[in-house]
Amino acid sequence: MYQREFDQRLRQSLPKAVLFYGENDYMVDHYIDSYIKQLDAKDSMLSLYHDEWNFEQAKNFLSQTSLFGGTNLVVVKHEKKIPKKELDILVELANKNPDNYFLYGYAGAAKDARSMQAAFTDKKGGVWVRFFEPNIRDGIAVLQQKAQQIQLDIDHYALQHLMLVLNNNLSLCANELDKLAILGTKVTGKDIDRLVYSTAPLATEQLLIDLFNKKPITDTITKLLDIGEDEASLLRSTQYFVNQIFLFHAYIKLNGHVDSAAILGYKLPKPIEEQKAQLALRVKSASLLKIYEHLLESELAIKKAPSTQKEVLLYSMLIKLQGYL
Repeated sequence: MYQREFDQRLRQSLPKAVLFYGENDYMVDHYIDSYIKQLDAKDSMLSLYHDEWNFEQAKNFLSQTSLFGGTNLVVVKHEKKIPKKELDILVELANKNPDNYFLYGYAGAAKDARSMQAAFTDKKGGVWVRFFEPNIRDGIAVLQQKAQQIQLDIDHYALQHLMLVLNNNLSLCANELDKLAILGTKVTGKDIDRLVYSTAPLATEQLLIDLFNKKPITDTITKLLDIGEDEASLLRSTQYFVNQIFLFHAYIKLNGHVDSAAILGYKLPKPIEEQKAQLALRVKSASLLKIYEHLLESELAIKKAPSTQKEVLLYSMLIKLQGYL
């Protein structure tokens, strides 16, 4: 089910076992925190996050009788899928005792969570909830509620600007609201520009990864331009990224393996190193040559063009570049 249906369900009672997943970490944490508060389980719950996950520990915790009439709440956050047999057991245990609850915040890809939904059906006494990336309107509504709770004076336009600066990441936005509340004054867009660190570099990296994976990119380009990135900086970032892909491509062809320390002079985290290697292996040498020529021509065109035409040239450059892949 989706968030609206889940909210309706919560008005009746708290489901005993819930699988949360999707593209909105903030809402996953929001509902888990809501359970903890309603059940007054902060001091008695068992939380198993990421590498802490242990099936036997979760099973034993839900199998025991709650002490002093308290609640047995198990909260799991994991980016890897838990086997369905284990989930079936935990959901069953959560429903055996009125004091038992099991919450699973799956942090992996949403498409991979579908196979686990079968363990959280109504028939088994469970519920699954998928969250989507919030649009601007929904995100602002959530942040307005947060601002009221912490008594922060900030208007609609400043909240909208905050979401643009932080690339629609509600968790980051909520954390920044807590920091801005320390000012004790009305917060404006200028305060956000002065005090909030933009996630534009991360968004630019994601744009280029999406570009090489042949995913839609126009919305991301628009977002980056809206938060203040200019055509020249995006062109430079693209040139730098393509150069990295070329270096990975050449090194792997010569040596048969990837080593970011040898390629770049510093070691990348393993997942990022593997991601760059996969992108480099996917592109052909002839395509890289065409991309380099295209970037040189585009740089000259953008530098010579009047300011009113630079944005159109940037869109054209990136879309044409994607066509070479």
